[in-house]
Amino acid sequence: MTVGGKPQLLFVHGIGRLRDTAAEHREWLEALAAGAKSAGMADILPILTRGDLCDVTFANYSDLFNRPGSQGQSTEGLDEHAVAVMAELLNAVLEELSDTFPAGGGSPEAFVLRDARFQLDAVVEQRQTQGLGEIGRRLVAITTTMLRLPGVRRSAQWMNGQAFFFQLAQVGRYLDRRTSKASVGVAVRARLLDGLDPSRPVVVVSHSLGTVVAYEALHDFAGTVPLWVTLGSPLALGTVVLDRLVPRPATCPEVTASWLNFWDRDDVVAGRPQLAKWIGPNSDGVEAVTKRVDSAGVWTHTATKYLKHAVVARPVIEALRPCP
Repeated sequence: MTVGGKPQLLFVHGIGRLRDTAAEHREWLEALAAGAKSAGMADILPILTRGDLCDVTFANYSDLFNRPGSQGQSTEGLDEHAVAVMAELLNAVLEELSDTFPAGGGSPEAFVLRDARFQLDAVVEQRQTQGLGEIGRRLVAITTTMLRLPGVRRSAQWMNGQAFFFQLAQVGRYLDRRTSKASVGVAVRARLLDGLDPSRPVVVVSHSLGTVVAYEALHDFAGTVPLWVTLGSPLALGTVVLDRLVPRPATCPEVTASWLNFWDRDDVVAGRPQLAKWIGPNSDGVEAVTKRVDSAGVWTHTATKYLKHAVVARPVIEALRPCP
């Protein structure tokens, strides 16, 4: 297949609320433009914002997790599998955060994490004697405790522990491979691939759970991806994500010519940021090249915070810009 023509830019969001496609498309593009300006690439802004540089798609699959009246708004609807995955996910997040904020450091974060760890250990030990609804409520109490982390508690992203719980639970719902549940993952990946033209190059910018979705979708994509950017990725977050990826063992998608992974130290969702240690290269030797960024403010786990960094925006623009 000959690949050419106007490039495509695909934005893939992560966990969260029901999203407005047009509004998020605009916000992500504006953040990328701000990052490009910071990188000294102001000359590209007019053609980027007009749509002359590339065709931009915001792949919105949030309605598949946030349908009114759907399962996921009450702990009474959780089954054994969902509870087990959520406990495993919380355990992995707490382990990664504990590496960042060790117990002996005496930081406020360390005290919060110790409290959350105590609660989670108690839930695991008593699972056999508790009903699923009660276990779910106790897991929500753990996410409520985690909202006391200084970098999270003032954020409008999660107003309460229950919202935090059910948005984190989207990771487990996506990775549920049981026959009765796997249709969710199939539908999510279809949102990414259906609008793409495989005859034209695609630059993919994915965030949070979106990096997991993109990983699996790109393994089924027949086109060319000159650059894949992952932001705040949980791809290697313990066995709860890494061992559930398809295909396994985890490797960089064959269609990917370059893979840049960015993480922020204060991002509570990203874990094991050095993805190349856990995910192998493709047949061309392409693997994740990880770089750290430091964001201002109290909340770092948003795609727009990442995109405003010059170090993130520059390679995206360079991959989209026609060769001289």
